[in-house]
Amino acid sequence: MGSLVGHVAPGLAFLALGLWHLFNHIKIHALHPNSYTSSPWFSTSKIRYIELIFIMLASFISISMELFIGPKRHQPLDTDGTIPSYHLHNFEHSSVSMTFLTYAAFAILMDRVNPKAQYCLTQFLGAIAFAQQLFVFHIHSADHMGVEGQYHLLLQFVIFVSLTTTLMGIGFPKSFIVSFIRSASILFQGIWLIVMGFMLWTPKLIPKGCFMHFEDGHDVVRCSSEEALYRAKSLVNLQFSWFLLGVAIFVVFFHLVLVTTYGEKNEYSTLRKEEELQEEYDDVEPQMNVMIVKSNSFILLVKSFAPIDMER
Repeated sequence: MGSLVGHVAPGLAFLALGLWHLFNHIKIHALHPNSYTSSPWFSTSKIRYIELIFIMLASFISISMELFIGPKRHQPLDTDGTIPSYHLHNFEHSSVSMTFLTYAAFAILMDRVNPKAQYCLTQFLGAIAFAQQLFVFHIHSADHMGVEGQYHLLLQFVIFVSLTTTLMGIGFPKSFIVSFIRSASILFQGIWLIVMGFMLWTPKLIPKGCFMHFEDGHDVVRCSSEEALYRAKSLVNLQFSWFLLGVAIFVVFFHLVLVTTYGEKNEYSTLRKEEELQEEYDDVEPQMNVMIVKSNSFILLVKSFAPIDMER
């Protein structure tokens, strides 16, 4: 993962998943605002497990890249069978991918078995995946103090939001805002990973006073002075704040567009049902009036014959 492709590729995966979840949650809430219930994953009309298969495939590719394709000898172990220090980060990244692979696999299994606690257990496994991701980036063997470490630190805040909202989703499955924030945080994870890839491994984008240095098997950004490092970290903080604002504007605008689109369809469908009911009522009402007239005539007829019967 310590490269441009190693950050951009998983970033695109998180970006796609975040958009997919955001779209589906907003659409369902717009169509069924009163009966909305969150879902940990979504299907399509043709392929039921398309999202989970995508997660499994992306995780498998990530593990293969980290442990077998990326290393020069196409295996991460040393000659004596131990893990060399320059491959520790490969195993850390693979652990995250393995957790997401486990989540997707068990999500499919539980959907097939359909236990009563399916939703809660699926959300629980999703929370475990985000917890593993947060743990790995917090104790990352890569640089903690430099520019890359600042990017990782800010990424942890976004992962924490994903973890918290996933856990909250277990207790509040009907809360749209919890699902909305969770989807937005997954989207933001993807964007931030992509930003990291380009900003840390594109020489022209490295902050002034800093340079690329090859350490422990991969390139890292180092700064020539404390002042240059402080400036570089400050620029990272500014980037995060700008992208945070941009994501907030995008998700709210995206929500308004989808609500306008699917909300109008829902309102049109409701009006059509009301019109159909009104037409049925209009058809039935004359028949009811005739029945009432006939019943009143019958009552009057009975009353008119009653004195005659009594005289007899």
